Amino acid sequence: MGSIPVALQMYTVRDKTAADFAGTYRQVAEIGYQGVEIAGTGGLSAAALNALLDDCGFARCGSHVGLAELEADLPQVIDYNLAIGNPYVVVPYLGEELRRDAAAWRAMGAKFAEYGATLQAAGLQLCYHNHAFEFDVQEDGVYGLDLLYQSAPADLLMAEIDTYWVRFGGQCPVDYVTRYRGRAPLIHLKDMTASEPRTFTEVGTGVLDFAGIIKACAGGNVAAWIVEQDRCAGDSLVSAKTSHDNLRGILASL
Repeated sequence: MGSIPVALQMYTVRDKTAADFAGTYRQVAEIGYQGVEIAGTGGLSAAALNALLDDCGFARCGSHVGLAELEADLPQVIDYNLAIGNPYVVVPYLGEELRRDAAAWRAMGAKFAEYGATLQAAGLQLCYHNHAFEFDVQEDGVYGLDLLYQSAPADLLMAEIDTYWVRFGGQCPVDYVTRYRGRAPLIHLKDMTASEPRTFTEVGTGVLDFAGIIKACAGGNVAAWIVEQDRCAGDSLVSAKTSHDNLRGILASL
């Protein structure tokens, strides 16, 4: 698994990109990250963002694209992501009105399958990024997240498993990456504080079993280990470096 790039979800350093978009990308490269998952384009054209990614030497490890954007202009989403060489279009969130009950989760699976087929025909892959609310709904013991994936063909809707949110939702991240091994090309490695209230912390400083999670992904065609920290207590680039260095240590130990 040593060839899998370690990437940063750029939402982690959104305060920095808001002030200096290109400069922050270059600082992330200096930390040692091999790739990025995009969260906003900084108003750059596809050609300009592609040039910046090339300049940083980054693998393209996904782009978070809201459902509303897919609904409003799917051709533009396709064109932009093809132009920057990004293969994974990831829906990062669903509004409450779209996830009220089991029927809503199944309906979302069907809708995602339609978008996924269009993206697949263009050479792109649709993924969904979970939070914890997917575990608020059950039908016959099956959670909303699983109903979603049961309702769409695996090749049309793949998973970006966020390990923090699985744990926050009361489930076992190792079990979930095992369940979706082969269907989860993107794995969010995000740590949780040991003390209450539970919140975000740098990789390797909290309670998640990242060695176990990474081992459970073996043979599952993972394309990127993606560090994300939704909120940072201190400087976000310092947090990103701590997570990078700790994750490198974990990977080296396996």
